[in-house]
Amino acid sequence: MVYITRKEHFNAAHKLFRPEWSDEKNQEVFGKCANPNWHGHNYVLYVTVKGEIKPETGYLIDLKKLAAIIKSRVTDKLDHRNINLDVDFMRNKMASTEVLAIEIFKQLQPAIEEAGVQLHKVKLEETHNNFVEYFGE
Repeated sequence: MVYITRKEHFNAAHKLFRPEWSDEKNQEVFGKCANPNWHGHNYVLYVTVKGEIKPETGYLIDLKKLAAIIKSRVTDKLDHRNINLDVDFMRNKMASTEVLAIEIFKQLQPAIEEAGVQLHKVKLEETHNNFVEYFGE
């Protein structure tokens, strides 16, 4: 089994809040992330796929194809967008990095499997200090 990872970037704004809570409770629970005027991150996305090397090419997957899948399914939808308002697959979901990583995995999995490899992991870095890894479990 071989694993290969593609790294991509996108910039997006979001806000963590629950509309049924008061502004005070949202501030208490989510702190700066509940800023009513939103805030943003320079996200780094790592997509790891796994499978067997194809003897005719010598590689697992054409990385241009993997990049195109990530671009069309994820980064084109997220880059320079408001995650809460603009992103179809995040509609009515909490825009935390944890939830975003899971939803990115769901967006990528069918197309990656169709390309003949398995999606192993999505790693989403929100800041230099904070990241989420999701393995589809």
